[in-house]
Parts: sequence; C-alpha cells; structure tokens
Amino acid sequence: MNQVKDTLRATVRIGYDGRVHKQFRGPKAEERFANEVRVLKYLEKRECPFVPRLLEADEQNLRIVTSSCGTRVDHLDAERCAELFAELEKFGVRHDDAEVRNVTYRQTDGRFCLIDFEFATILDPAAEGAP
Repeated sequence: MNQVKDTLRATVRIGYDGRVHKQFRGPKAEERFANEVRVLKYLEKRECPFVPRLLEADEQNLRIVTSSCGTRVDHLDAERCAELFAELEKFGVRHDDAEVRNVTYRQTDGRFCLIDFEFATILDPAAEGAP
C-alpha cells in the first residue's frame, strides 16, 4: 500500500487495487469516523457522482475503505474550487473544509471530485433517510 497522508487525525493509504484506506485517530476520532460514514452513505443515496463510495466501515478499528476519486489536485482556481463545493450543497451536504487539499481529479471522465467528509454537515437531517 502507498501511504498518501499521515497526520494526527488520520492515516490514508491507497491499496494496490486502487481502494482508499483511511484510519481515524486523535481527538474525536470516533465522532469524525461516524460522521464521514454517515455523510458518504447519504451522498450515495443521493447519487452524487463526484465523491468516493463507501466500500467498508470498521467501527471497532475506526477504519473505512472507499473507492478512489482520482489523484490529488495541487492547484485549482479559487472560483472553480468554490463552484465544486457549491455543487456539493445541491446534494444536501456542506463540506465544512472547503480547501483544495480535498479536491481530486478523476482522469477516467475528466471530473473534479471531493474527498474527506469527516467535518461535513448534512443540510437537512430530516432527509437523511430519504432517497
């Protein structure tokens, strides 16, 4: 596995199969894990096409496995970045960490994608159970 992130809050590795493995740690790790799982499930129900799909969630070990959304983006125009995060809100989620470090580029379809939803907010919690 290739390690792509190692911080106080998480370790992220990409497996040889392309799947992304994220291990939560540090302050409020359980809360951040639960939130990211909840938001990714919500976005999948809403059929958001530019976020990773949750493949596994291991609550005991605070680890998730997701599909890959491409490679990290180093530079992105501020206006385009704002458009991406605004587009996410149309699917009912505010990212709450709207930074370029949370944008990837999926070469297969030429699409910018968003990652890292541990601080995201579902804008209408009542709609969480709705498709």
